[in-house]
Amino acid sequence: MIAIIDYQAGNQTSVLRALKFLGVAAKVTDDPRDLRAASGLIFPGVGAAGQAMERLRRTGLDQEISALIQAGRPFLGICLGCQIMLEFSEENSTPTLGVLPGRTVRFDSHTLDADQRPIRVPHMGWNETRLVRPTSLWQGIEPRDQFYFVHSYYPAPQAELTLGVTEHGREFTSFFGREGLWAVQFHPEKSGRPGLRLLRNFYDYCQKAQNA
Repeated sequence: MIAIIDYQAGNQTSVLRALKFLGVAAKVTDDPRDLRAASGLIFPGVGAAGQAMERLRRTGLDQEISALIQAGRPFLGICLGCQIMLEFSEENSTPTLGVLPGRTVRFDSHTLDADQRPIRVPHMGWNETRLVRPTSLWQGIEPRDQFYFVHSYYPAPQAELTLGVTEHGREFTSFFGREGLWAVQFHPEKSGRPGLRLLRNFYDYCQKAQNA
């Protein structure tokens, strides 16, 4: 079973729906017993970093998540859930989980795009992610595949953690982590075939890790 962490930050239902479409047993939960029993954890979310971290700290989910990651439980952070994995977010000037080193920073609306026009903030719509390091989570995803983005802030992890990059006025990290601990800025659950493939790859990894 895949546990979708419920911290009242939105889009858990769409992730659950995508996993059910794939035939994957999944549950939206904030119960530590469910999280500990799950073969893998998905940390979704939309909204503000400050509110999300307040909820995590108040419920003790921040410590529970960190402990499970340290124990090697497969983990996928999505959008806000991706950003919160780093140490600090410029949104609400919020210290975040610190699972991986790095910060979340805001797009500069004065940045110019390829046509020398100011970029739009938030970055919203379909865009490519270019893989820069191999990872099993990307198996079967084509270089021209696009994913759906909605965000005003983006992750800036330590350089060696970057797995994929996207262009929006500047090149930014849209996919980072290591095997078994991944974070994506885009929404795979809203990204059609390539997003479903990524979720399937995560589930397959969880199954292999559980049976190892």
